[in-house]
Amino acid sequence: MSQNSYILMGRGKIEIKRIENTTNRQVTFCKRRNGLLKKAYELSILCDAEVALIVFSSRGRLYEYSNSNIKSTIERYKKACSDSSNTSSITEINAQYYQQESAKLKQQIQMLQNSNRHLMGDSLSALTVKELKQLENRLERGLTRIRSKKHELLLAEIDYMQKRDIELENESIYLRNKIAEMEKLQQSNMVNGAELSAIQALVSRNFFGPSMIDGGSTATLYSSHPDKKILHLG
Repeated sequence: MSQNSYILMGRGKIEIKRIENTTNRQVTFCKRRNGLLKKAYELSILCDAEVALIVFSSRGRLYEYSNSNIKSTIERYKKACSDSSNTSSITEINAQYYQQESAKLKQQIQMLQNSNRHLMGDSLSALTVKELKQLENRLERGLTRIRSKKHELLLAEIDYMQKRDIELENESIYLRNKIAEMEKLQQSNMVNGAELSAIQALVSRNFFGPSMIDGGSTATLYSSHPDKKILHLG
């Protein structure tokens, strides 16, 4: 506290500075020491706080107060200071670690972005002949895997359509037989013409419907005739 500080005492102000008169200084010390000890006691009781107060007079005499063992309070204080220091150190270490990891991730992202641009044919001027050759090999391997997967999917589609064609042929045979039976029954006046027309329309929709894979120029599998199958793979 500076020598120009003041405190209120009653109705007047007292300047905070060293009391030069020895007797007055000793009287003031006793009064304020007792008040300080009283406040420490009140704080420990009212707030259930662990309080340790140590005062040395100008003559080196010790005065102390503690609502527990004062040595254990001092040890607790040392441990708290040590933990605070360790916490600060750990925080700094963690901050450095996260900064390093962030820098690594940024570098990896940049490398991936550059690689993607190279695969798209951009930013090739900075690459050497060796790097361009490696890029070419990567693209060829990728194209090989893409073509293999496309061929696999096309074969699966062909297999499905062939099975579906067989099912439609079987349905067509069944319906043709049904029509033949209906025609015979109609000749015996047991089935009217409307029922026969409905069955014939059903046969027409199932037998003469389109049968091809929806693959654009990639694959055209079947003609509309069940006995003529044409396969083109591109």
